[in-house]
Amino acid sequence: MNDDTALIAIDWGTTSARAYRLGAGGRVLDERSAPLGIQQVRDGAFAAAFASLLGPWQGLAVPRLACGMIGSRQGWVEASYRACPVAISALAGDLTHTPGREMAIVSGITCRDDSGVPDVMRGEETQIVGLVDETSDASLVVQPGTHSKWTLVRRDPAQGAIIHRFATYMTGETFAVLRDHSILGRLMRPAETFEREAFERGARRAIASRSGGEILHQIFGARALGLFEEIAPESIADYLSGMLIGAEVAAGARWAGQASDEDALWLAGSEVLCMRYALALRLVDRHARIAPSDVAARGLWRIALHAGLVKG
Repeated sequence: MNDDTALIAIDWGTTSARAYRLGAGGRVLDERSAPLGIQQVRDGAFAAAFASLLGPWQGLAVPRLACGMIGSRQGWVEASYRACPVAISALAGDLTHTPGREMAIVSGITCRDDSGVPDVMRGEETQIVGLVDETSDASLVVQPGTHSKWTLVRRDPAQGAIIHRFATYMTGETFAVLRDHSILGRLMRPAETFEREAFERGARRAIASRSGGEILHQIFGARALGLFEEIAPESIADYLSGMLIGAEVAAGARWAGQASDEDALWLAGSEVLCMRYALALRLVDRHARIAPSDVAARGLWRIALHAGLVKG
């Protein structure tokens, strides 16, 4: 193992954890991953899970910085929330340490929608920090997943990049519940390939609707189409996926009206999900850039720099 390690950066989520060994300038020297998300760690045994994740890196006398659900109420220790708008320097100045000071954890972010209802994120803010050097004066970052995030980033002359506001959509979880626990899911059959035509058909239908409540009717329509054999069983899942993502894109596009068509639009997430979102975004004439896969490591490095944990 090289001895030029400067930081161990950890993206620790609900289902899995990934650790990066970073060298000078934040260069990724090595990485390790394990199915040790907070839902998999029993009886609060986070110290043991941490040791397992690091493996041969445990003896490295370097700072350790983590982000994600490890800092949630169900995680190792609860980190605070910073209220939007939030600058990188604010995140760097509000780190929480684990009880044995094994590592520091980045705080989450909260904001409120126009009706005053709160929203939260943990981990996604660090991915956004990893992108800010590559964005324009304003940008929109879309992070598909179980709970998708739409985040507006702006630049402030004094503070630099600012996470201005965001909104969460339970698109991925809704799809999983409908697929696995509803009568609609009983009509679905596995498809060997991505049913793009069915996906775009569903997305177009959802995007065309002007009523948010219309999606509840449209979901039942997916079952009726299957009953009348107007859509193949192998296509229903992708049709439903298209409808839900299309509804999210339609809502997100309206909410994100503060970002112009010329502003950078980023997709950060799994390759499969980003492909689906890119297709749906094209239906509303928005073209997205795909973020690199190591944005969390980049973000943790930048926060560590601002916190004085590493040198540039």
